[in-house]
Amino acid sequence: MTDSSLRQDIIDELDFEPSMEAANIGVVVEKSIVTLTGHVPTYSQKMTVEDVVRRVKGVKGIAEEIEVRPVGSNRTADDEIAKRAVNTLNWNTSIPTGTVQVKVQMGWVTLTGKVEWFYQRNAAANAVRDLAGVVGVTNQIEIRQHASATDVKKRIEDALKRNAEVEAQAIRVDVLDGGKVRLQGKVHAWSERSAAERAAWSAPGVTTVEDRIAIG
Repeated sequence: MTDSSLRQDIIDELDFEPSMEAANIGVVVEKSIVTLTGHVPTYSQKMTVEDVVRRVKGVKGIAEEIEVRPVGSNRTADDEIAKRAVNTLNWNTSIPTGTVQVKVQMGWVTLTGKVEWFYQRNAAANAVRDLAGVVGVTNQIEIRQHASATDVKKRIEDALKRNAEVEAQAIRVDVLDGGKVRLQGKVHAWSERSAAERAAWSAPGVTTVEDRIAIG
């Protein structure tokens, strides 16, 4: 696939996505690496753009330079964003009460704390990214380690074998100290790589996933 045809596929996919307005998004493709520029009104739409581009066949990498420009001249105050974020986290049943702390500076939300599972860490970031006035989210929430390296490795490898999207034999799983998982190998599409990452994060005790899987 040529860079020009891949660029057109990405533009068509962005136009096809009903949850966002793609008119202000710029797309440049060079050697299957996509650079995204422009601006969107919310951080949630910025994440949606990335998700849409990842699912296009042929994309091997993304450089994301999109700016969040909230609509209107009145910026939401940091203390108001922080108050809404705390309330949203407290209402979310996936996140244990009191485990996540919030800091807001110039609309940028930083999350800290400790949880038991990756899905809880992910749920916290997803809960605050849609709030009005948020221009970015840094997720520094830690995951408590509570499983042996051997058990983590077996759980991930079994999950890869069950996943219809992934050729499990093409991926090597190494579990390092501190719950860190390293994935290596080669897959045919970004969706396979993402599926392998999800499988790794689903194992208990995983604190970091280093994805070295190549696409080609």
